Amino acid sequence: MPKEWSRIFPGQAWQVAEARHFVAALLEGEGPSLVDDAVLVVGELAANAVRHTRSGWYRGWFLVVVGFADGFVRIQVVDQGGDDEPVVRSINAPMDQGGRGLMLVSACAKDWGVKDRPAGGRCIWADLARVGA
Repeated sequence: MPKEWSRIFPGQAWQVAEARHFVAALLEGEGPSLVDDAVLVVGELAANAVRHTRSGWYRGWFLVVVGFADGFVRIQVVDQGGDDEPVVRSINAPMDQGGRGLMLVSACAKDWGVKDRPAGGRCIWADLARVGA
């Protein structure tokens, strides 16, 4: 990726909004639909990091990386790992009020995936198409 910016956030729920603001500021000047999708994606991934991984534990953290390429923007959220693997749940699966975050990410992204980190953490990334690409 030619250009990349990153920021570490404390693993607290209120920091998810800060991560959304960080991404929105970096994407100023891009198309409004890309900005909306990127804010939604980083919000879902950051919330999952805080809620479902060690990132939400005492002194936990998560990292947001935004990379720019000619045809897409890559959003990455690196967390401190957890016991469960991230999965896209079926729309028909019974669940409480949550559980559809990765389905939203999948709907917004042209591609996305999960990479395990050597130190036990995990990186979830999503590529969002830039306007005209």
